[in-house]
Order: sequence, then C-alpha cells, then structure tokens
Amino acid sequence: MAVPTPPPSGARPALEVVVPAFNEAVRLPGGLDALGARLAELPVTASVLVVDNGSTDGTARIAAAWRGPVPVRVIDCPERGKGAAVRAGLLATSARYVGFCDADMATDLSGLDDAFALLRDGHPVVVGSRRHPSSLVEDYSHPLRKVGAIVFNRLTRDLAGGVTDTQCGFKFFAGPLVRAAAADLTTSGFAFDVELLMHCARRGAEITAIPVRWRDVPGSTFSVRRHSARCLRDVVAIRLSARRPVPAPAPAPLPAEAAGVVALPLTEISGAGSG
Repeated sequence: MAVPTPPPSGARPALEVVVPAFNEAVRLPGGLDALGARLAELPVTASVLVVDNGSTDGTARIAAAWRGPVPVRVIDCPERGKGAAVRAGLLATSARYVGFCDADMATDLSGLDDAFALLRDGHPVVVGSRRHPSSLVEDYSHPLRKVGAIVFNRLTRDLAGGVTDTQCGFKFFAGPLVRAAAADLTTSGFAFDVELLMHCARRGAEITAIPVRWRDVPGSTFSVRRHSARCLRDVVAIRLSARRPVPAPAPAPLPAEAAGVVALPLTEISGAGSG
C-alpha cells in the first residue's frame, strides 16, 4: 500500500487527528464541525486527516470541501477495512502527537483535553476506555454484541498491554511511536486496534486509559454476524505474530513545551480500567 506524502514541514501541526471514513456522507459534516471546534480550543496547532476508505457516496467530496477553524485534508485508501484506513492515515502524519477517532464521534470530544494533557506530560499512549469506572456509557446495542465485546477484550487483553477496552475509537499517541507501530500493522479489519496497541507495548510504551463519555450511535458498519469470524482469525494471527522478535524502540518524542499545560490528577495506567 502506497504511503501518502506528509504535508510540508512549514505547515506541520503539533497534533493530527485521523478520521477513517467509509460512506460517512451523512454523519461526517457534523463530526467535522464538532472535532474542528474542539481542536481549535486546544493550546496547540492541530489538523484533521480524513481517510476515505473506498466510499461510494460523497464522503471524500464533503471532507475536501469542509471549511472550519482547523485544516482538513483528505487521502484515499483503496484497501478496504478500518485497520487499513487507520494505518494509511497514521503513516501519512508527521506531527509530534497523533490520534484517531471515529467519524460518528461516539466518544465525547471533551476527552481531548485529558488526552492531550497526558501526551504533553510524556504519556506515549492514551486510550479512551468505556470500562473505566469513571466513564459514562449509553449503550443501546444488541445484547449479543455486548457479550461479544466482553469476550473479545478478555481474549486480547494480554496482547494489548493490559487494555480491557481495545475497541473504543479514541486513541492518541506520541507521533514517532505510532508511526513505527503502524508500519508493522498487518490487520486490515476491526481487530487492528489490538495489533496496534501490541506493537506500541512491545516497544516499551506504557498505555494510559482515561474515562470517556460514550453514546451508542446508529449506523455502525460493524456486524456481529458478518465480522466476528474475521476478528477471531485476526486475533489468532496477531497472537502468532507476537512470537516474533521485539522491534527496536521508536525514537523518544521531543520534550513537551511547558506553555499553558496543567498537570491532571493521576489516571489509570497500563489499561487497568480500559474497556
């Protein structure tokens, strides 16, 4: 898969947020409005990277035409699968800090404040956790999907640095670390989060879980019936890949600037409360 060229260094933001999108013409405008507004409030330059994953509606056109308080650029990922789209997006970034979130913005964007402050304080991986004791979750999904999520997370917790909610689509990283991890990513489907976190943990990165406000948004492309078997196959493949030699650590990020950063209360470390 070709890796898009990052933006010129002169236009490089400090934070880039990747949004994978497949046929999101209906939900994307509201999502970009909300994300752009929240990013503009952070004490740092930020931008959004929408990855069009072979949409057949107007997703790419809408993203390219969007105008707001932060820049938005669009790249194409013809390889189908959320994992493929996130990998393409992460490898196309160049910022010191990088994250990704879902186009439906199911995770309340108020969590950006905590996530960014922790990154600036030196935490290399910050993940939203619906199973954190302080999280507020409105989940109206089918009971079978809830049970499947619990089973899946128990099967993968040891692979993903102890994280107990690998599938929450709200994750932020030190840029050099996640680009190195994404370069090793082979899972193109919904189980990609497990492998991505595994590659970060194997490089010695500590994973910090934070509470989130999350609501179940209709329109998810994940289907228990259609995707469960594929996810289980991917987990088996990820577990086998874990036997390979541990790669060299990614370069340490540059020291965080001190301007305007307020230390947060101690939060859950190494995924002890991730969902």
